[in-house]
Amino acid sequence: MTSLETLGEFGWIERISNIIPIQHENTIKAIGDDAAVINIPQDEQLLISTDTMVEGVHFDLSFHPVAHLGFKAITTAISDIYAMNGFAKQVLVSLAISSKVTVEFLDEFYRGVKIACKKYEVDLIGGDTTSTQRGIVINVTAIGTQKPRRIVYRNGAQENDLIVVTGDLGGAFMGLQILNREKAVFAQHPEAQPELGGYEYILQRQLKPECRLDVINQLDALDIIPTSMIDISDGLSSEALHLAKQSNKGMIIYEDKLPLDDLTRDTANMLGYDPTTVALNGGEDYELLFTVPQSAEEKLRNLPDFTIIGYVDSPVEGSNLISRGKNKYPLTAQGWNHFKE
Repeated sequence: MTSLETLGEFGWIERISNIIPIQHENTIKAIGDDAAVINIPQDEQLLISTDTMVEGVHFDLSFHPVAHLGFKAITTAISDIYAMNGFAKQVLVSLAISSKVTVEFLDEFYRGVKIACKKYEVDLIGGDTTSTQRGIVINVTAIGTQKPRRIVYRNGAQENDLIVVTGDLGGAFMGLQILNREKAVFAQHPEAQPELGGYEYILQRQLKPECRLDVINQLDALDIIPTSMIDISDGLSSEALHLAKQSNKGMIIYEDKLPLDDLTRDTANMLGYDPTTVALNGGEDYELLFTVPQSAEEKLRNLPDFTIIGYVDSPVEGSNLISRGKNKYPLTAQGWNHFKE
């Protein structure tokens, strides 16, 4: 193992700058100077977001592959750009690391960063690396662009709009439960081999989630501009309530419309979780939740990755879940809260 002291700060910067090629013409200067330089197209606006991951809070290195962690750091950050109906173009990656981190560890981390940058066509243009007493902190700033008329905010939902979600829900949460189960077994029986076979899909949803550039491309091709949109990082209920509050509207979501993968449902039942609760509150799926006028239904109806799960209601009615038994229950946010004990 090679300590970072062997390379030094400038040696490490040079090492990073040589591993990830530039893909966008508007990236004029990336790593290697005091600041990056990018061109802004005259007919577009910048979208900028930042995301932080802390060891022991957002990831556990006892079971999280390091390359997957690099990939996830990028996808969770650029997902916020897609949640504005924008296109991510550049990222800056900053790390606070302890003395336990080696050059080989960082090489593996940036291997995952490189894979994500290539897949989502974003340029790594800079960042910072500093020391910390313990653990690892990862911060990624994402930069994107979009034409002003196509940028989507959280506050535009209109009454009777359709509520649409992409992909399926709850897989990341159930993947985490399987990983925590096997970690607990290992703590009691270090000789035991983890039983992860058959759970590949939900494990990937947790360890190497993918964000939805494909959806932004589809919406663009269909000439659909959502009235409001958000990505699902903290759970469907929480995100739906964000849209409702920002738009000053209510939300009606139907339990029988919630998209769950069979493995997610089966694993939830096996571990004693209610599948509906998992779909509503699991979090970290990085799917997109958005509202569209009813006129868009014809375009979306036969597309396999879009599910209409409800409609926008009046603020007087509030936000509610309609159960399979046709009962109405207030929609509550039980998902991830960074400041909840």
